[in-house]
Amino acid sequence: MPDHADNQEAPSPASRGGPQSVGRIISILDVLAGTNDGATLSELAETTAAPKTSLVGLLAGLVAEGCLVRDATSRYSLGPRFLSLAMRSLAGRELTTLARPIMVDLVAATGETAVLGALAPDGDFATYLDKVESTNSIRYAVNVGERRELYCTAAGKTLLAWFDPARMTAYLENSSREKFTETTITGKAKLLSELSRIREDGITRSYDERVMGASGIAAPIFSHDGKVVAVLLIAGPSDRMQANAQNNEQLLKQAAADCTRLVGGGSEGTKT
Repeated sequence: MPDHADNQEAPSPASRGGPQSVGRIISILDVLAGTNDGATLSELAETTAAPKTSLVGLLAGLVAEGCLVRDATSRYSLGPRFLSLAMRSLAGRELTTLARPIMVDLVAATGETAVLGALAPDGDFATYLDKVESTNSIRYAVNVGERRELYCTAAGKTLLAWFDPARMTAYLENSSREKFTETTITGKAKLLSELSRIREDGITRSYDERVMGASGIAAPIFSHDGKVVAVLLIAGPSDRMQANAQNNEQLLKQAAADCTRLVGGGSEGTKT
């Protein structure tokens, strides 16, 4: 059952300020970063050694800012804004530099455009951090900073596949999933099945799902704690991507594994 204190009126922003509140916020984030299932108010009060009444306002503020999400069972998990900031901090500075030579080699080996992506600040889209374009006259072209949907793109589905359960539920309930082409997956059950396959295989395939004639494959880049910090993908014309699928997938998986190693991540992510 939900904690009764969850329904209390949140204190004013002023009452959430001060060094003690900052310390408690850090403690809350630290606890939630170490669990895939989130935590209730009671559990957070116990693990942070703080009274429930002092946490209610902090939690409400963090939820309002998108740093946490609260599901129907009153369990709190890290939210899109916090995770995006963490990913951008690593992926936006260090990873782009570290991954660049790997992307150059990947383009040379596959003949297709390589792109590095991560979650956008609002958490509902993927954003492109860096690119190395193919030298083929017919190629996939993209601008750094562009955003793409999570449910129908190679980069997006890779990021979505490793959402924790509470965050996945919130996304599926709140996202508007347009059917761009005949192969776009919009149904909840079919999308969940596809995401399960992605976690199992470690590779995402998106053939003609957003734009007819353009296809991509993607693989996750993991941080030290098994979280997906970014995604590496290659994309190009569908006929060429399908003809070279097996070789491209092997090369991409190895490239993503090399990126994971460079950022100190594990060889496998935590499955949810």
